[in-house]
Amino acid sequence: MIVVTGAAGFIASNVAMSLNQHGFNDLVLVDDFSKTEKKRNYENLAFSELVDRNAFFDWFDKNHEKIDFIVHLGARTDTTEFDYNVFQQLNVDYTLGLWNLCTEYHIPLVYASSAATYGMGELGYDDRHDIVPQLKPLNPYGRSKNEIDKFILGQKEQPPFWAGLKFFNVYGPNEFHKGKMASVILHAYRQIRETGKVKLFRSHNLAYADGQQLRDFVYVKDVAKVILWLMEHRPESGLYNVGTGHARSFYDLADNTFKAMGIETNVEFIDTPLEIRDKYQYFTEANMAKLRGVGYSEPFTSLENGVKEYIDFLYSQL
Repeated sequence: MIVVTGAAGFIASNVAMSLNQHGFNDLVLVDDFSKTEKKRNYENLAFSELVDRNAFFDWFDKNHEKIDFIVHLGARTDTTEFDYNVFQQLNVDYTLGLWNLCTEYHIPLVYASSAATYGMGELGYDDRHDIVPQLKPLNPYGRSKNEIDKFILGQKEQPPFWAGLKFFNVYGPNEFHKGKMASVILHAYRQIRETGKVKLFRSHNLAYADGQQLRDFVYVKDVAKVILWLMEHRPESGLYNVGTGHARSFYDLADNTFKAMGIETNVEFIDTPLEIRDKYQYFTEANMAKLRGVGYSEPFTSLENGVKEYIDFLYSQL
């Protein structure tokens, strides 16, 4: 039995689908299933049971002997939420409670950390453990993820295997419910259909031209591949970056979205809002040497191919 938390959400529903495709159907899906708008993310999955996230710890205590692995991807991910108490409850306390149960019952665990822990990238984007206490996340969400990482790295008692995954800019199917936190590709697709153009933030940094701000965009199906590989191979426990290792510009992203939609590129630049301008990242790129070093050799989907596949999926949902 494999438990997937956050299963009604974006990344977790894709992971559950990938598990099904690889023959794993004895899945226990954990989430707040009262949000009916997310039902389409899991209603076609093969699973054994749905468990409400608030009842999950009690369920865990009663069923731990049946559990082979836990993939914990449930979290509050809103980077514009500034009430840290929200993240303390849903991200920090929940994850640490799950960690303690996995340690007690000797169950392997993969959990979602985040590239948001790197802040402005002052120390680079290297998933070394020794820099974790020095990182300076830019928002409460990133801080909550870094607090989890710091706690876990300080524990002598651990599950038999664990991995904290620092996801970079993930995009792909099943993120329709995320609103303003959805990927730029989904926002671009919607803008193009409504207005025929895409609005991108103007650069306020002389080192970068408009639209040339860089991010490591990683396709959600590649994220699922990494997780399944870790579950199977269980290399050295620790934190691992999950990106492509190759930063691409927002203009590239928008241009490929237009191409995938068969529409001439039309980009308009607007000022970055003042409230986020001093915290705006102009470059992120995952150092993937650690994951590669433990044996992960699968190629990552190019931005061109990932955007094309995602846009085709979005059209299929019309």
